[in-house]
Amino acid sequence: MNLRSIDLNLLVALDALLTERHVTKAADRVGLSQPAMSNALNRLRAMFDDELLVRTTTGMKPTPRATELAEPLRQVLRQVERVMVSDAAFDPNRTERTFTIRMSDILACLLLPKLAAARPVGSRISYNTIHLPPSLTVDALERDEIDVAVSMGLEHSASIRSETLLRDRMVCLMRDRHPIKRGRLTFERFIAQEQMKVSMSPTDLRFVDDVLAERGHRRKIALNVPHWLVVPHVLKGTDLLVVMPKHLAAVLMENDLRMEELPFESVLFDWMLYWHRRYDQSSANGWLRDRIRAVCSDLS
Repeated sequence: MNLRSIDLNLLVALDALLTERHVTKAADRVGLSQPAMSNALNRLRAMFDDELLVRTTTGMKPTPRATELAEPLRQVLRQVERVMVSDAAFDPNRTERTFTIRMSDILACLLLPKLAAARPVGSRISYNTIHLPPSLTVDALERDEIDVAVSMGLEHSASIRSETLLRDRMVCLMRDRHPIKRGRLTFERFIAQEQMKVSMSPTDLRFVDDVLAERGHRRKIALNVPHWLVVPHVLKGTDLLVVMPKHLAAVLMENDLRMEELPFESVLFDWMLYWHRRYDQSSANGWLRDRIRAVCSDLS
């Protein structure tokens, strides 16, 4: 295929078509008329010698070739966009830029309120947050799918930079009227209590369950939930305990909840900032990292 003959606008149209899987919606997405998008689809089919999208009883479905193209296409368009936009001229007060940040719901609770509030007045900067497993996070940085990641303990190559943002440790949260009196959470009482656990949290396993297992104990998990949002509401009406990072407990804690220290040694751990070394000198990426550092500095 002769690259000089390729119209990049067709690739933009293809990305919209593969995302929307609907010609009219894809046209609206990129600002084309429906006939123009239909024409683009016909040209794309000729270019790739493949139907790309086929009509079914449940809507348009991508062919195997289209599915194969989807991810590399997004990477190419992302790189082209960055080539066309001068990073040296980055101005947070004037730029129209979307930054993609990997973070869990814990970190979103901690960082997003202040990060969003710190946007320059009238700024057209926006943030897109996604939650990826640790193994996929490093891949996403390598493939340029995300600008930065905030996580912990990622194993990565020398192409990924990292720095400590925030030191944390695990604590226990319970309702203020819990039968366990303030300051009386002994190891025996902790083990005897029914507890609530957030299944997606790696901190519970690493800094609580593994520690207890070494001592021949395990917690009584009465309720297992997939996210943190429901935790305060459940604690208010029950005598369950929950273990969580101290910074998160400080955010979630209300007047009818209280925090207690764990009755065993809780190892300190670090929330880390990760980015690819290709952006070491990037004004835009550097600006984003500085904003995240500032938010974490306030939390410290």
